Amino acid sequence: MKDAFGLPQSLLVLGGTSEIALATARRLVVRRARTVWLAGRPSPALESAAAELRALGADVHTAAFDALDPESHETVLGKIFAQGDIDMVLLAFGILGDQAHDERDPVAAVRVAQTNYTGAVSAGLVSARALQAQGHGSLVVLSSVAGERARRANFIYGSSKAGLDTFTQGLGDALHGTGVHVMVVRPGFVRSRMTAGLEEAPLATTPEAVATAIELGLRRRSEAVWVPGALRMVMSALRHLPRGVFRRLSL
Repeated sequence: MKDAFGLPQSLLVLGGTSEIALATARRLVVRRARTVWLAGRPSPALESAAAELRALGADVHTAAFDALDPESHETVLGKIFAQGDIDMVLLAFGILGDQAHDERDPVAAVRVAQTNYTGAVSAGLVSARALQAQGHGSLVVLSSVAGERARRANFIYGSSKAGLDTFTQGLGDALHGTGVHVMVVRPGFVRSRMTAGLEEAPLATTPEAVATAIELGLRRRSEAVWVPGALRMVMSALRHLPRGVFRRLSL
């Protein structure tokens, strides 16, 4: 169960090597989370992440999970939930893709969509049903400001995040009143391995800053969190720009 401050004592991370997810897990373990499941493709990076959290005092388990294999999600996640209640599921997997390459290779573009959206729909629904069955818990989904409006520079990635964001909002509405809290997190440009080598956007942030915002959102039981918060107004303005004007922006 969550502690008196609304923070989880048990955590399941889908996308166990995500820098944002690990920053969040570290923060929550320091705050009292004691059981952590890291689900992802088996790799040295996944085991290293588990070892890091164990060194902080958490009881950490790993599980083989593949976003691109939705047929396995019920079995894999069902086994985790069968071990005991999970206070929070953090859906943190996703890929950026390569816009220029993916426009020329539809199969690669579809892989971005399947990872970021359809895989998340499957894992999100399975997790939501398990949380609802236990009668409590939070489902936190990492979206992106890229989903707020399609940009020429990354519309394949942005469209997948737009779908994920809309799905998460609808799932939150469907679960309202069940005891399950759903929160969508919309970071801007995050300095991480995924964005290494890319030109940094204004209002760039870090995995640690996103983790801090997630913790605050959990305490407040927020339904949507922007990181940094100023992006909420910026994206509202961009979303309402006439299309002709928006096209002329170097975004």
